[in-house]
Amino acid sequence: MSAFSSMNNSSTSEPAVVLQDVHKSFGAHKVLAGVNLQAQRGQVTAIIGRSGSGKSTALRCIDRLETVDRGQITVCGRRVDDPQVDLKALRLDVGIVFQSYNLFPHLTIEDNIMLAPRAAKGTDKAQARELAHGVLARVGLADKATAYPEQLSGGQQQRVAIARSLAMQPKVMLFDEVTSALDPELTGEVLKVIEELAAGGMTMVLVTHEMAFARRVADQVVFMNAGRVWEQGGAEILTEPQTPELKQFVQSDL
Repeated sequence: MSAFSSMNNSSTSEPAVVLQDVHKSFGAHKVLAGVNLQAQRGQVTAIIGRSGSGKSTALRCIDRLETVDRGQITVCGRRVDDPQVDLKALRLDVGIVFQSYNLFPHLTIEDNIMLAPRAAKGTDKAQARELAHGVLARVGLADKATAYPEQLSGGQQQRVAIARSLAMQPKVMLFDEVTSALDPELTGEVLKVIEELAAGGMTMVLVTHEMAFARRVADQVVFMNAGRVWEQGGAEILTEPQTPELKQFVQSDL
């Protein structure tokens, strides 16, 4: 089994993430208009769609970075839409990586990674450092522990952001367009890390515009359009779309 294997993934057949009739508006603008979605444990769910289709908002609702107006979201058996949900426990279960790296520039790479385990889990310094070095090795950056973010390329910083999430040993990893700010070469190195995570059985939900990557890695592809799940299935929906909207989207990507 790969070193990226997630020991936290339960063998239960219950989906890791379930969205049921989820609605979300920002003012008069309806962003999510009844989203229904399931992400299975140990699988990769890729969410695709045009800008403004609701992809990133749906992802942020899973981690309760946005609250829903209506509907239910369950993550690892926890009702995220419940106003009384334990946010600290939720954030221990769910890691999220954004297109911006959000690293602290005044801290070394290892200190950036050690911060959350020490603050959220009470991990002692020596153990947190060992954990940091372990996850840096996983993303191919074992030699960068004492460097500062400004000394790293964009691709390396994004891999550090992934390592930082891995250090919390989440059950589910969320990725929001993590390669959109990177050039093709750096994009490739970040996608390789995500692909290795997938091979190890990590449950992942990722918003991506990398169609070739989605075809290769995703167990489930979800096409969002007009705030809804328009079409979903295996990677074959990208070569044999069933709706005019997905057909047009795929053709525009060629």
